[in-house]
Amino acid sequence: MVPQTLNKVVALEKGIKPRASADFTAAYQLLQKAPLLSGISRTYKAKDDDDKEQLPPEQTRVQIRATDVIKDVERALTRLFDITITKDKGNATARADIEVDGETIAENVPATTLLFLEKHLGDVHTFVAKLPVLDPADTWVYDPATDAFATPATQTVRSKKVPRNHVRAEATDKHPAQVEMYYEDVLVGNWTTTKFSGALPQARVNELRTRVLKLMDAVKVAREQANTTEAPSIEIGTKIFGYLFA
Repeated sequence: MVPQTLNKVVALEKGIKPRASADFTAAYQLLQKAPLLSGISRTYKAKDDDDKEQLPPEQTRVQIRATDVIKDVERALTRLFDITITKDKGNATARADIEVDGETIAENVPATTLLFLEKHLGDVHTFVAKLPVLDPADTWVYDPATDAFATPATQTVRSKKVPRNHVRAEATDKHPAQVEMYYEDVLVGNWTTTKFSGALPQARVNELRTRVLKLMDAVKVAREQANTTEAPSIEIGTKIFGYLFA
């Protein structure tokens, strides 16, 4: 067979694998139908030649032969075995460098590792996109003492309601004084407030997202490059089934 690039082998496998699985399952289920494997032939002859009752012969043909089903299984799985070993052998030699902005991040990375990185970097991107960001309504500065971001201190007053008396009418020799009580807000102190946060500045999150996306693109390019490696076609299915069903 003519050697093919690894990406073509992988594309072929995607079609061969489900077909082989379906054919194998169908063959297995077919062999469980015992009546289709059975046949019979019966003829009737009366004991007495003068007996006028004659019964017609009965015949049921064998509809399924195990040898035919074995051949079907062999055909279905031989191509799958061949394409799988061709792909695995190709993956063993397919490698590429990961480069970002002209810098080589990793050298000679196997194609299977590149596929692994591509999947998990997608998860990292989802993680980075959900990182908490600092509230843009406040001004934030990194505070080494708390290892967190902090806002400038702000002051707010604390007041307290204090009861007061208001004399509406002075006392006379005939009437007591008329006094009305009310409450007055009196400044009693000041609150000094500093907010702290373990979140990140929006600019930092944007930077991390850009880095992840660049690396994801670089891994995809490397994987495509690795998949252009030629995979020599290898045939093992015929030998395997030649041994199994000899």
